[in-house]
Amino acid sequence: MKKIFQWLDERFELDALVKFMGKKYVPIHSHSVWYYFGGVSLFLFIIQVITGILLLLYYKGGEDLAFESIQFIMSKVSFGWLIRSIHSWSANLFVLSAMIHMFSVVFERAYRKPRELTWLSGMLMFFLILGFGFSGYLLPWNELAFFATKVGTDIVGVIPMIGKPIMMLLRGGEEVTGATLTRFYGIHVAILPGMFTILLGLHLLFVQRQGMSEPIEFTNTPEHERETMPFFPNFFLRDLLLWLIVLNVLAILAVFFPWELGVKADPFASAPAGIQPEWYFMFMFQTLKMIPSHVLFIDGELLGIGLFGLAGLVWTLIPFWDRKTARGEHNRFINYIAFFAICYIILLTTIGWLS
Repeated sequence: MKKIFQWLDERFELDALVKFMGKKYVPIHSHSVWYYFGGVSLFLFIIQVITGILLLLYYKGGEDLAFESIQFIMSKVSFGWLIRSIHSWSANLFVLSAMIHMFSVVFERAYRKPRELTWLSGMLMFFLILGFGFSGYLLPWNELAFFATKVGTDIVGVIPMIGKPIMMLLRGGEEVTGATLTRFYGIHVAILPGMFTILLGLHLLFVQRQGMSEPIEFTNTPEHERETMPFFPNFFLRDLLLWLIVLNVLAILAVFFPWELGVKADPFASAPAGIQPEWYFMFMFQTLKMIPSHVLFIDGELLGIGLFGLAGLVWTLIPFWDRKTARGEHNRFINYIAFFAICYIILLTTIGWLS
């Protein structure tokens, strides 16, 4: 191995890269476990890419072919059912892991100076992850996905001035048709992965350059009393161990709870009862259902979309308005906001599942 490394080092100067990676240290404290969810999210994205490429070998985008191609993958292709199930389950775990990582960053105040751009790049990636989920949901062209996409794009169309053009752009027309499927297919396999890869590269570069964020209590500790570990190989090997555990959990879910295909979509049929979005959109869907049709002179659905949009913007810009944390002081108000958001999401999602 040393001879191989020396041979490569003479040509690509790998020793400088190893030294660069070796400079990064990970703080050791009571909340260090939350550092691992960033790596788990990266691992699940890699699984998404690999299984997505394998599915692309047999998937045929089109109103007349999409559903049948998924049926072919699940019934005729060797281990096709397993690959599709892994892709679907890893997509859901990807969203969950990214959510946990996002909230852990908030609770640890890892967005504070000088990591504002690291937070912004992470939030943009989170929005793209939700875009992956929304666009990929329609690709099997089954009944549930068809009508859920119709409802989702209808909600977008409510936005004044820009809503209707965006809805038309997404659908490729007035209604959800084969043109919509083609557009979602292109968005899911080309546009979103390209944007996500660029942001991911920037995000990893920022983390590598700035190092792991330290809690306020840790930074106030004298330097000689702080415990750290080298990122490479110590933390990296622990990260790999957790990846293996996640892979085993994913395999168990995919084998014992295979992802169902359902019934082929019929655009001329009436919507079946109980149409719901994926769980990570459920709290928004339930909120819009609970808002009255009109609040004073404002349309209820428009009010809900506006509130969610405002909340998302305020949340994204948290490093710039939380000046107290930027000064190195404790701000419990942020904890209350994050805790309320978590409870609200869990409560509304549970209500949606039970209804």
